[in-house]
Amino acid sequence: MQGEPSEDRELSFLQHLVELRSRLLKACLAVFVVLLALLPFSRRLYETLASPLLAQMPEGSSMIAIDVASPFLTPFKLTLLIAVMVAIPIVLYQLWAFVAPALFKHEKKLARPLLLSSVLLFYAGCAFAYFVVFPLVFGFLTRVAPEGVEVMTDISKYLDFVMTLFIAFGITFEVPIATIIMVATGITTADKLASWRPYIVVGAFALGMILTPPDVISQTLLALPMWILFEIGIVFSRLLLPEKQADQATS
Repeated sequence: MQGEPSEDRELSFLQHLVELRSRLLKACLAVFVVLLALLPFSRRLYETLASPLLAQMPEGSSMIAIDVASPFLTPFKLTLLIAVMVAIPIVLYQLWAFVAPALFKHEKKLARPLLLSSVLLFYAGCAFAYFVVFPLVFGFLTRVAPEGVEVMTDISKYLDFVMTLFIAFGITFEVPIATIIMVATGITTADKLASWRPYIVVGAFALGMILTPPDVISQTLLALPMWILFEIGIVFSRLLLPEKQADQATS
């Protein structure tokens, strides 16, 4: 009789593992299906990604491929990364379906809009990087090339560079979500976060120096949205969690 509870717990643990495996397989299948759909357009996708740099390069210059397999592997790598990004909503849904049964009703009510908002904000950060940051950064970098130096960027190095910026700006645009979660979990309050504003501004510019190329333009374009989104996060924390504010103010 004493062994029954442990057997029940073991069975429950195995059931959770089976459920997790099922969810992960569905997420991977979604990425694979999107990848298959995008593969015929891999060259065009890379051309679109490279257009902000090509538009700023001197007339007659072009990008180069140093490694033998780069002309094939680099567009394929880009297509795989885009497939993952496109399938993010499905991947997060599978994660949500696995975690949701363990959440309380009020937690589910808050988690759903946060999950949707996090996806949209990540896409917004990537779009901001592509349409705003890239033209300014590449215009600056190509203009400061020394006399006699011909700008010819390797396609693989370019992909690594822009993906770093995409991830940096995508994560930066998640600042409001992180702020709301910190207040919702009781780690801090909106008023305390507001009092940290000077440190947040300095930290945003320091992070911009680390994550972006060594030019003032890209550093500022990362730091300013981070600061603005931090302020938006504080506002929404007060609007969405007024009871948290009241409880923590009286405690």
